[in-house]
Amino acid sequence: MANVVPAQAHGGPSYRWELTPTGTTAQFRGLAAVSKDVAWVAGTSGTVFRTVDGGKHWQNVSPAGAESLQFRDVEAFDARRAVALTIGEGEDSRVYRTDDGGKTWSETFRNTDPKAFYDCIAFNDAKHGLAMSDPVDGKFRIAATSDGGRSWQVQPTGGMPAALTGEFGFAASGTCLVAGPGRTAWFATGGGDRPRVFRTDDGGRHWTVADSPMASGAAAGIFSLAFRNTLFGVAVGGDFTKPTEAVNAASVTYDGGRTWKLVPADQAPKGYRSGSHFVPWSPFTVIAVGPSGSDVSFDGGRSWKQFYDGSFDSVECAGHGINAGCWASGAKGAVGRLVH
Repeated sequence: MANVVPAQAHGGPSYRWELTPTGTTAQFRGLAAVSKDVAWVAGTSGTVFRTVDGGKHWQNVSPAGAESLQFRDVEAFDARRAVALTIGEGEDSRVYRTDDGGKTWSETFRNTDPKAFYDCIAFNDAKHGLAMSDPVDGKFRIAATSDGGRSWQVQPTGGMPAALTGEFGFAASGTCLVAGPGRTAWFATGGGDRPRVFRTDDGGRHWTVADSPMASGAAAGIFSLAFRNTLFGVAVGGDFTKPTEAVNAASVTYDGGRTWKLVPADQAPKGYRSGSHFVPWSPFTVIAVGPSGSDVSFDGGRSWKQFYDGSFDSVECAGHGINAGCWASGAKGAVGRLVH
């Protein structure tokens, strides 16, 4: 049984997860928070669940015929509209969309390139979104949508910097690619001799890239990005084969990802972290989760304190005012709602 050790800012709120049983053993790496009441999760064996009552009840809204596929990302606009990504080589990478709360789904993209492997999707708004694939012929591949995920167009790679040897993205929590205001987006990598962060300001047509001081390796790198705005962001990661170790596993940026500052080991999360997100109600508070625990930072990622030692893969927050909420999801059907 996981322990709750509430983390608290000086004179501020404490944080803990309230588990909301889903009744399934699927591993949910895909997570979309809409509000404190509405969330979607997606995972193994083609499984998609949805709640509209704060996790009291979860509804199985899995697409028909997707049982052999692995969902790794889901993006939801509200309680009825969502877009979900399955991962894998070739045609296993697909995108589905629903407009009726998961009663029916349409397959809107199927990868036909055997070299491509899509990891993450992200939306700037209800129309504009991107999907990111591992390198094909030496460059990361981007597919873009301008109609809310109803159709996708693979983008030319002329504006994409070359990939490093062994470099790829991690389909661990749906946050290796994140979207910001306007047409801004970032994606993070690992696998090479150093992790990197790519940035676009024009909806995926042109990208710049920056090296990160975090650790990289065959199973290591940046697994998750979180940005408060176009300038202020955090990156977390580590080595997924060493979940309780964290060597150079967190960093922060104040210039939109152009440069990154390493978080010292004594201030960083104590283990590999696969997901991160800023909370809506505090400009400097960010949550990170992984298989060995959850951490909170009250200073924008410069220092972290663990408040939960159970396992989660993903975390996402959304909503405004009294409707704001944060959710986490992971193995064996685990879903938690943040209490603060």
